Amino acid sequence: MDSRVKVAGHPLHQILIVFPLGLLGTAVIFDIIHLATANPRWAEISYWMIAAGVIGGLVAAPPGLIDWLAIPSRTRAKVVGGWHAVNMVLVLALFAVSWYLRLDTPTAPSITALVLSFCGLALASVGGWLGGELVARLGVGVDHGAHLNAPSSLSDRPASAVSDGRPSVEGV
Repeated sequence: MDSRVKVAGHPLHQILIVFPLGLLGTAVIFDIIHLATANPRWAEISYWMIAAGVIGGLVAAPPGLIDWLAIPSRTRAKVVGGWHAVNMVLVLALFAVSWYLRLDTPTAPSITALVLSFCGLALASVGGWLGGELVARLGVGVDHGAHLNAPSSLSDRPASAVSDGRPSVEGV
């Protein structure tokens, strides 16, 4: 199933989700470093990464919703996509609450704030797997006719066209 929202021939949701996942995951790593070193600077960095990750997740959500709405009803992809969406909304909520709890003291997060972000990362792993299932197993966001010698998405040719297999400068 082809994506409904694309940039330069690629699904926008798949492009955008790497930012919030990376930011939120790294925020947890920095929280762990903070706990290990007692250096408040790491907690403050985590605070700002969570803010950026939640904003990034909110930006990535609408293209994902548009693509999910285009999935035919009564398909496994629709169900998996629904679970993926619910899971990722919960991830954003956990991190948003963790961020809120840090507002007054970003350099000294409470245990509750830390637990929420750690749980958020665990759920993000599940949500990421569900997103991968949608793309890699169910073909959501994959061009019709995609194959190993498909022409570049920057060309005007459909994915089903056959390339000669040689790398080219035009359209890579």
